[in-house]
Amino acid sequence: MLQDFFKYQAQTSPHPLAMEISHAKGSYIYDTSGNKYLDFVAGVSACSLGHQNERVNNAIKNQLDKYSHVMVYGEYAQHPATEYCKLLAQHLPHPLNKIYLVNSGTEATEGALKLARRVTGRSQLISCHNAYHGNTMGSLSVMGFEERKQVFRPLIPDVDFITFNNEEDIQKITTKTAGIILESIQGGAGFIQPQNDFLKKVRARCTEVGAMLIIDEIQPGFGRTGKLFGFENYDCVPDILVIGKGMGGGMPVGAFVASEAHMDLLYDNPKLGHITTFGGHPVIAAACLATLQEITETNIMAETLEKEKLFRKLLVHPLIKEVRGKGLMLAAMTESPNITNEVILRCHKRGLILFWLLFEGTAIRITPPLTISNEEIEEGCKLLLEVMNEVQALHL
Repeated sequence: MLQDFFKYQAQTSPHPLAMEISHAKGSYIYDTSGNKYLDFVAGVSACSLGHQNERVNNAIKNQLDKYSHVMVYGEYAQHPATEYCKLLAQHLPHPLNKIYLVNSGTEATEGALKLARRVTGRSQLISCHNAYHGNTMGSLSVMGFEERKQVFRPLIPDVDFITFNNEEDIQKITTKTAGIILESIQGGAGFIQPQNDFLKKVRARCTEVGAMLIIDEIQPGFGRTGKLFGFENYDCVPDILVIGKGMGGGMPVGAFVASEAHMDLLYDNPKLGHITTFGGHPVIAAACLATLQEITETNIMAETLEKEKLFRKLLVHPLIKEVRGKGLMLAAMTESPNITNEVILRCHKRGLILFWLLFEGTAIRITPPLTISNEEIEEGCKLLLEVMNEVQALHL
């Protein structure tokens, strides 16, 4: 299988982990050699309820027995998508009450950028240095990491960048600005939280100049920070919300959300202002509905904060300089990318899945399923600390 994997499937990096997957269940992934791996990554925050969650699986199977794709998005009323949008809107603050379902987080970003320009009639977009919002051309244009963008230029024009948590930069949002897009917690940059009411102050400036505030919740969203969405931790409500990853319980999905008045601008003048064939796919929407029901009907979000405390209690080691993030969106920071690489790769060989962040080489990603047990956290942290002892001995 590995030979065919490298020969026929396009790669994203020179050195993929190339583990041959047999099956997965709960907090564990199994390879074709019978090895068992404790998953501290959850498909990069996508498998919010773990692997093969019974409620999500049953929803998928039940919908498959009724119908799959029947028509492009927005033409037919389909129960799973309608019920999902209704339930999500009920859990969102005013005025976020209308949802456009798409296929991925980056597509949701594209829709949000278009909507900001459509609402305001302006062109300027603002993002942050070291921001990541996806990898299609519009999303790439608001990525704040030139190394990943350079060979694909020219990108969307009239995009400017500020520094996350720099209050002076807020004044760069002006009456020329269509929208500013921010992660509620910067992901690829190193799980950086807003400080000193930064999001709240950006919100006030956007209101002042008539710009759209777009908050990207693709990573923090759906209970990972102890709230349904990260922005709820920071007393700030966006004009446009971008979601994905954890919303589908492991299925491919995204959405952007705005007020009814703003979202309705996309269906006329021009017609088909945004369109997707498979957005709102009934099988995917059924998985989303089951995932949202499980997150909002149980104590998962409150337990996430207790599990964060356990991680922080256990992850004490000379190689760990700090633990960043909130809830189960955590990053253990080492002093060098070499140490981070060695720890992640050694843990993988020992049966613990960790991963990297996009732009911060010293970070060890810890984003397990929200359903991970305390015993599994203790098991994984024990192994991680053992590996760190090995790495520390090598570097002395």
